[in-house]
Amino acid sequence: MINNYQKETQTKLTKGLLDMIILEYLNKESMHGYQIITKIRKEFGIYFGPSTVYPLLGMLEKKGYVKSIWNMDADRPRKMYTLTCEGKNVLNFTENSLNLICKNMETQIANSRFRMQATSPSSARLSIVHEAV
Repeated sequence: MINNYQKETQTKLTKGLLDMIILEYLNKESMHGYQIITKIRKEFGIYFGPSTVYPLLGMLEKKGYVKSIWNMDADRPRKMYTLTCEGKNVLNFTENSLNLICKNMETQIANSRFRMQATSPSSARLSIVHEAV
C-alpha cells in the first residue's frame, strides 16, 4: 500500500514539475527530445512519451525558455534544444520558490508535535496524531 502511494506521489510531483525538470536537464547540456525522454525514465522510473514531451518542448520554446536548432551532422537530423537566459531565470526563480516551500514545511514540522494514540481502547494498533503547538 505504501509503495503504491509513494509511486503515485512521485509520479504526480514529476508530472507537475516536468517543465522544470526539462529546463534543468537543458541547463547542463543541449539535448534532443528522445534524450530527455530516456533520461526522465532512467532517473525517475516514469515514462513520458513523445506526445507529452514534444508539445511541452514546443510550449517552452514559444515562451522563450528554450531554443532549438537542427543538428544535421548526426546519423539523422535531430532538433536540439538549448536553455535560454530567460529559461535560466525561470529555473532560478523556481528553485528559490521550491526551497522556500521546503523551508516552510520544515518550520511547520518543527513547530508541531506528534503523539502516539491507540486507535481504539481494545486495539493494539497505534496511530500518530498531529497536534499544533
